[in-house]
Amino acid sequence: MVFSSLLFLGIFLPAVLLVYNLNKNITYKNIVLVVFSLFFYAWGEPKFVLLLIFTSFVGYLSGLITERYKGGWKAKASLITALVICLGSLGLFKYAGFFVSNVNMLFNMDFLFKGFALPLGISFYTFQILTYIIDRYRGEVPVQTSFLKFLTYSSMFPQLVSGPIIRYANIWEQIDNRTVTAEGFQNGIMRFCEGLLKKLILANGAGKIADSLLGGNLSKSSVAAAWLGIIMYTFQIYFDFSGYSDLAIGMGKFFGFTFTENFNYPYIARSITDFWRRWHISLSTFFRDYVYIPLGGNRKHQIFNILVVWMLTGFWHGASWNFILWGLFYGIMLIIEKKAFNGVMLKLPAWIGRIYTMIAVVIGWALFYFTDFGALKSFFKCAFGIYGTSFIDYTVKSAFLSNIWLIIILAVASTPLINMVYGKLCAKSKIASAVLPAFIVVITMLISYMLLVGQSSNTFLYFKF
Repeated sequence: MVFSSLLFLGIFLPAVLLVYNLNKNITYKNIVLVVFSLFFYAWGEPKFVLLLIFTSFVGYLSGLITERYKGGWKAKASLITALVICLGSLGLFKYAGFFVSNVNMLFNMDFLFKGFALPLGISFYTFQILTYIIDRYRGEVPVQTSFLKFLTYSSMFPQLVSGPIIRYANIWEQIDNRTVTAEGFQNGIMRFCEGLLKKLILANGAGKIADSLLGGNLSKSSVAAAWLGIIMYTFQIYFDFSGYSDLAIGMGKFFGFTFTENFNYPYIARSITDFWRRWHISLSTFFRDYVYIPLGGNRKHQIFNILVVWMLTGFWHGASWNFILWGLFYGIMLIIEKKAFNGVMLKLPAWIGRIYTMIAVVIGWALFYFTDFGALKSFFKCAFGIYGTSFIDYTVKSAFLSNIWLIIILAVASTPLINMVYGKLCAKSKIASAVLPAFIVVITMLISYMLLVGQSSNTFLYFKF
């Protein structure tokens, strides 16, 4: 079940909201959230719902032991055991097949192991549980003595499958004490609608163009086709993933939760450093606080620390060498900015920094898109004219001209411009502030239902991570 489906919009979400608001008791509300969240997860992954519950129990139990034996060896043993179990389960299901296949290739062996099916959202909920385990050991968050409340945190369906990665430190008070206000609910609806529009119109529209231009024989494509295709993928992955985050944040407000932001217009960044302060914020801050700083951060072995963090960041996205290459690409770019440029980017005109950043980001998305190195090589040979094909052909010209308005909207929607205009209209006119939100909600839902009728699949890109 996905958020952008008729089943979710027409049945599941109305049902959970109705049952959730039947009683004001916070324990009742937590039970409702847990039951519906586990049902939501089990709908697509029935055999792996037990893994989610088990991993959550490991984190919960570790917190209890750490609290009881503060500062002692048992607390440290509990921390290490919990980390091994949680990271071990992630490694077993997500990376075991990758390691075995590479060992077979490297040593010319033939271990018969095809790997396991990847449990939905395991990368996200595992990292969420890890934030509690580590912060509890550090004494930065209070112990959670109720498994129901902990499961409310670890299994909450709005952000269970694709984030954002919610830290226990940011949400533990809300588990015990939260209220749904009319203003908060309205803001949640608006954010939810924004996410739907991003996914169903912008991401899906860009994805169709990207697939049509990148999915064929690139050795026969034009240079312009390669670049337009990867630029459309650049738009697709942003609106797909940020759209999911908008949906999650909006739904969180339906239940009285305030989730952390995950995107802040990354495509207007003036440097790669700035880009990663704006893109997938919950993941980049996770690696900063739980890997980079403990390794020494800026104080010692900075270059090594950066390379380790970005190799892990790439590997987190998938068990494939192209993701590791993608991560190291950003690690090297960040090292160059910190060591060679040393703040020069911020002194340059903003437009130069933005052009440089977007060129690097688009190239990075090519590394991310092509999991097969042969296809990746073909893309770069095509994009830089090495195949000797034409610069532009009828296919790319037709794709561009027939989608010109979508491309313009994609570019504008990647900036704060639309939200700025909307905010000014609502601030200057009471009529606009009263009418526009209702109009946007009605139009969004009508468009969504029209687009979803007859669709059998509408998954988000980050479901596979």
